[in-house]
Amino acid sequence: MSEFKNVTVVKKANIFFDGQVTSRSVFFADGSKKTLGVMQPGEYEFSTEGLENLEILSGELKWKLKGESEWKKVVAGETFNVPAHNTFIMKVLVVTDYCCTFGS
Repeated sequence: MSEFKNVTVVKKANIFFDGQVTSRSVFFADGSKKTLGVMQPGEYEFSTEGLENLEILSGELKWKLKGESEWKKVVAGETFNVPAHNTFIMKVLVVTDYCCTFGS
């Protein structure tokens, strides 16, 4: 899906790591939430409350759950899931555009 209809977008950006990672929250009529964002090259650590599905729209990165040794590469057109209540690390290799879907 290349566009969303009938949504509410929060104007204020979510800004992380001194502006290296930014996103905007999008809310749907059913109460679900996504964020649309951009990450600059670098290494970032995030924690999840619920399941998160990250769709890479452009760019590429490597990611792993904290404590794991093996990095998994993801490129434009691919997705990956981070389980609830986990910390994960991303090595963003080039400017990367993404959509994050939040689950339960």
